[in-house]
Amino acid sequence: MPSLKEIKGRIASVKSTRKITSAMKMVASSKLHHAQVAIQNMLPYETMLEHILKSFLAAEAEAHTIYDQERPVKRVALVVFSSNSSLCGGFNANVIRLMTNAVKALSEELGAENVEVYPIGRKVAEKARKLGFNVRGDRSALVDKPNVHECIELAYELGERFADGELDRVDLIYHHFKSAGSQILTQKTFLPIDVEEELDRDHERDLTTNVVTKKAQDYLKKNRRPKKQTSEEEVKPLNDNFIVEPDMNTVLTQLLPKMAHLMLYTALLDSIASEHAARMVAMQTATDNADELLRQLNLQYNKGRQQAITNELLDIVGGSVNN
Repeated sequence: MPSLKEIKGRIASVKSTRKITSAMKMVASSKLHHAQVAIQNMLPYETMLEHILKSFLAAEAEAHTIYDQERPVKRVALVVFSSNSSLCGGFNANVIRLMTNAVKALSEELGAENVEVYPIGRKVAEKARKLGFNVRGDRSALVDKPNVHECIELAYELGERFADGELDRVDLIYHHFKSAGSQILTQKTFLPIDVEEELDRDHERDLTTNVVTKKAQDYLKKNRRPKKQTSEEEVKPLNDNFIVEPDMNTVLTQLLPKMAHLMLYTALLDSIASEHAARMVAMQTATDNADELLRQLNLQYNKGRQQAITNELLDIVGGSVNN
């Protein structure tokens, strides 16, 4: 059994660790809130762009551009999103595992030289280089400071290479943020753009809470106040009777790249929010474990102290009896 001094030292060490994990959880919670606000600010633009595209798809004319034309796949690029730092549970490990499996499967089919990786995040960039993958650039700075202009530049580069025939398909690998307690690891096609599938994707997101436990989330869903319903008279629907000038193909050639920019920027924001949520969960778990360990150490310390007091009393009583 360890001495009381050793137990006291362990208690002090665990308390110091608990202060760090608790502070990191609060920092992650604050950053998660800012990431949720960024997603929320992007949603009106996304809604309007989707409304216009759906209106065009509902038109009688069939229109196609270079960005939505499928062709035989000979060369593939993967845009993979991760974090720049660790201590976020299995967030990075899951992304790296999916990337590794995808690259291996594509390499067996197309050849390793025909599979490229565009890493966004230091962790996935380091792992991709270590595994000897064909890495194109490193945009780790985007994770710390998300910038829509750099996303547009990357989307433009990928679109140019796709249009020139250098790439036949581009996939995104990232965590889709649904709520603070749920992030879904996703692999989806970026180019060629399947407009109908992209417009019908799941938009369900909870951007109002930082609660991470499933039990607490279920309680909030059941007891959340319903939003005030807007009367039909207050709603002013958009006029979908568009006059397209000069023609449908020209307009879609302008709109589809904007949709590609939006897809890449949305994936970046989802990945950043998922990282902070995963770190918040990991630090909350570490803090809970520290509390449990402190409880056990305090119990062990009290037992040892009580045993020492009992032994001293027995020595005193034994000495008085002998005298």
